[in-house]
Amino acid sequence: MKPTRVLDLVANVFVAALVTWIATRMAYDSFPPISIFAGASLYPVAVIEVVLAFVIRARVNDHQIGDGRHQLHPITAARAVALAKASAQVGSIAGGVWLGFLCWVLPQRDTMRAAAADSPGAIVGMLAGVVLVAAALWLEYCCRAPEDPTDDAAPT
Repeated sequence: MKPTRVLDLVANVFVAALVTWIATRMAYDSFPPISIFAGASLYPVAVIEVVLAFVIRARVNDHQIGDGRHQLHPITAARAVALAKASAQVGSIAGGVWLGFLCWVLPQRDTMRAAAADSPGAIVGMLAGVVLVAAALWLEYCCRAPEDPTDDAAPT
C-alpha cells in the first residue's frame, strides 16, 4: 500500500473550502449558531490515533509482530493503516470545510454579530482537522514494515 499523498490532502482542503465558502455565502442566514464544541469531535479520534501509533511503533521496533499472545498481529497493523488513511481524508475535508466557512465568516465579523460568535467554533474545527491529519499521517508512518536487511549487510 502506498503512503498517503500530501497533494491529495491539499486538494481535499481546497475543494472542500471552495464548496463550503460558496454554500456559506449563499445560506449563512439559515445556519444554526456554531458552538465552540462543534468542530471539537475530531480531537478524541486524533488522540486515539496518536496513542495507537506509539503502541504500534514500539511493537515494530521491538520486533513483536506476529500472531503470538503479546505480539501485534499483522492484520491489526493493516487495519490501523486503513484507519490512518481514512482519517487523513476525513481530517483534510473537515479542515477544508471549516476553512471555507472561516473565509466567509472572518471578513463579516465587524458587520455581523453572528459571524463574530461563530468564528471561535470554526477555528477550533479547522484546527481539529489539521490535528487529525497530523495524527493520521503519524499513525500511517508508524505502521510501516521495518526495512529488510540487504544482502550486503548479512553476516557471512
